[in-house]
Amino acid sequence: MNDQFRDGSQPGPLLAIDWGTTSRRAWLLRDDGEILASLADGRGMLSIPQGGWETAFAELKRELGGAEPRLSLVAGMAGADRGWRNAGYLPLPATADDLASGLCWIEPGAVAIVPGLAVTAEGTADVMRGEETQILGALAADLVPANCFACHPGTHTKWVTVDDGRVAAFRTVMTGELFAMLRKHSILADRLVGEVTAGPDFDAGMERGLATGEAIADLFAVRADVLSGAARIGNGAAYASGLLIGADVRIGLAMSDEREVYVIARPDLAALYVRAIERSGRSAVMVDGGSAVVAGLRRIGELVK
Repeated sequence: MNDQFRDGSQPGPLLAIDWGTTSRRAWLLRDDGEILASLADGRGMLSIPQGGWETAFAELKRELGGAEPRLSLVAGMAGADRGWRNAGYLPLPATADDLASGLCWIEPGAVAIVPGLAVTAEGTADVMRGEETQILGALAADLVPANCFACHPGTHTKWVTVDDGRVAAFRTVMTGELFAMLRKHSILADRLVGEVTAGPDFDAGMERGLATGEAIADLFAVRADVLSGAARIGNGAAYASGLLIGADVRIGLAMSDEREVYVIARPDLAALYVRAIERSGRSAVMVDGGSAVVAGLRRIGELVK
């Protein structure tokens, strides 16, 4: 896109938004990629009332300030069936060009939602929404190679195979959501109140999860440890998180024999997965999820015709 209009004025910035289930992040970007303004808050999909998306979007723009965006691109759960507009899913394999061609326009030429990706094979089905922008953004920014295996930890962890710059396959593991549900609604809840940090309890759970992959059976040990008087688990939250992440990593690594795994997430969560991946004998590279999604939305913006 041109850096200057005919009258000499500068074009407005790109508004890049990662609108998730429970949180959202937004950036105002110049054409050269400079971040003019940003925000992160808890105004995710679940906080937006029916019919309230336009208002939430207008409020977001006001909070960021600056010039009116020339183009606003939204990735993530804003495009879900219960979001702002159902942006649908594209089949695999998929590239950034496919995402740009498949945009769901809220306001033609001005505001659009990035579609998700879907796997439909005999006996199974899987979808992703948001992670596609991150992995293809990481590719565009040379943060990952054109042929790689990646992990997106989060509410729903995604294990992704990339072939020749295209998302070729993926699998979802509901690790983050399971842990949140256990903390709020299970019989283990009173033992899962501690902070999850890497340490002896996390490592013990992680080793167990990696070894057995039977987290749904092994989780009860968090309660039995107290009732039996064994008292071997100090931080139940760290142990349970390690157990789930260990089992998650065991499932994910079975998809690929690639030596290196690219972990795309916020640094604190990525570090826990890197720990488990490296304990499995594989190497891991951390990629900042925020940088990846910004690069992805910027690349899609460049491809919009």
